[in-house]
Order: sequence, then C-alpha cells, then structure tokens
Amino acid sequence: MTDSLPKLLLIDDDATFLQVMARAMRRRGFDVFTADNGASTQKLLERHTPDYAVVDLKLLNESGLSLLPELKTANPKMEIVLLTGFASIATAVEAVKLGANNYLCKPADADEVVSALLCQPADPTQLKPSAPLSVDQLEWEHIQRILQEQQGNISATARVLGMHRRTLQRKLQKPPAASQGVSTESDET
Repeated sequence: MTDSLPKLLLIDDDATFLQVMARAMRRRGFDVFTADNGASTQKLLERHTPDYAVVDLKLLNESGLSLLPELKTANPKMEIVLLTGFASIATAVEAVKLGANNYLCKPADADEVVSALLCQPADPTQLKPSAPLSVDQLEWEHIQRILQEQQGNISATARVLGMHRRTLQRKLQKPPAASQGVSTESDET
C-alpha cells in the first residue's frame, strides 16, 4: 500500500532526530526511509527512488552537500531540503547550485519541513541567520566548503587549508556548538 505514498529519504547522523522526524513525516503521508551517512544513502538509492529528501549539512565525517549530486542523479526531479544548524548564505547558495530546492535552519519541525519540500524554492539571498555566526561556526562553514570543493578528500582539504590532516579530522569530528535539536511539539499533540 505504501507504493502510492510519496517516498521521502531522511539523511542525518542524529539517530533521535531521524526517529522523531521519520515518525512525524509518516503521519503526514510519506513513505520514509532513513540513512545516517553517504554509504547507507547509496544502498537505499540502489533499492528505492525517493521523490523527496531532507539532508543534514553536517554528517559525522562528511558534508551533506556531497550527497546532493548523487541524489539528483538518482532522481533528477527529487525535491531536496538541506537542514543546518549554521545559517550561511554561502552554504545556501552552494546547496542550491548542487540541486537543493530549499534550505532550512534547525531547529525545524515536521510542518516546516513539509512546507519547504512542497513550496517554492528558497531564495538563498533572503536567508537571515537568527544570530550572528561565531568564529567557530564561520570556520566550520569554510572547512565544509573547501571539503566539498575537494570532493570529500580530507588530505587535499588539509593542504588547501594549510593545516595538518589530523587537526582537520579533529575539527570535522567536533562541530561548533549550536542548537541542533528538532522541535516536536506539534507531533506529540
């Protein structure tokens, strides 16, 4: 019976977020699949062709941006929303260039995600961060952009950034502190 439901792929390395958002999106009429990294995303794309995808910018050891071309290759008509705890115009523009249709700042609830999936594409130039980015967040955004330009190659990224590879790996494993939860108030009522 789920063949007639629109297929949604949720990609995030936060297991709690995935569980809560998947349940909320099923209640809203989606057939939901979840992945927590690029490898699990690839396995799902071999078996399913999602109509929609919600991708977190910051995955454990990779950028969600690197998955966007692969998602669009799997289904060129796929509507993609990028979620991030770090609002940056540069990242939003890059996401749109790579195929994202919309861009949401966390925390975002299920209704906001559905609206972003089904509404007109976002205009990245209209993105307004809720608070100015810290130096750590700006550095994180810059590292993610360079990592994307280097096709996920950590050694090449470290060379471009002029830092030791291990230092870069430590920075990638510990993102700057930011509110990254998801509001579920509307789901529990």
